[in-house]
Amino acid sequence: MKPLFQIMYKGFLALALFVVLIFVLIKMQSEPYIKTVANEKELPTSQTAIVLGAGLLISGGLSPIFKDRIDIAISLYKEGKVKRILVTGDDGTPTHNEVNPARDYLLTQGIPDKNIFLDHAGFDTYSSMYRAREIFLVDSAIIVTQSFHLPRSIFIAQRLGIKAYGIPADQHAYSFKNNIREVFADVRAVFDVMYSRKPKYLGGEIPITGSGFESI
Repeated sequence: MKPLFQIMYKGFLALALFVVLIFVLIKMQSEPYIKTVANEKELPTSQTAIVLGAGLLISGGLSPIFKDRIDIAISLYKEGKVKRILVTGDDGTPTHNEVNPARDYLLTQGIPDKNIFLDHAGFDTYSSMYRAREIFLVDSAIIVTQSFHLPRSIFIAQRLGIKAYGIPADQHAYSFKNNIREVFADVRAVFDVMYSRKPKYLGGEIPITGSGFESI
């Protein structure tokens, strides 16, 4: 049993090293493309801000983490860094719709209807970026999410051909488990990109250069 235990132990160490190595490499590669809110002016002007969905409250309102992302996107829009806001999220069931409450909030903050785009099938980060390119024909974007999520988001977007930068929406303290989750999510992202995984839903084109009304 001892040799078997040694083989299993070495296999576990090799797997752990592989996972951590991917996490570190993605973080290092994405770092130059991430700007803080204080350095927002250093971001290049892009077609759109991509706001990644982050769930809703039981009441149906935006979760704090989601609202933080949207608020940063609003700032980018008002600063002239983006001309459109693309909100992605899970609209997979009649009782769960992340993107419509986001749109309602954006409207209350003075963002014109026509400049708000909704991706109702952004079920995960990879699907959101893939659909941003294939459905919304996004060429350049500033991704808005929390710092623990940004490296993976930028990595995927750039590998799919989007000129992507990112800005962290770190307005509050967030659970450390999010960082742990990212370590394993990074591995999946690498395989998604390697094998060009297609999202569950695609559909007709809704160019980001057009009107957001087509995406409602």
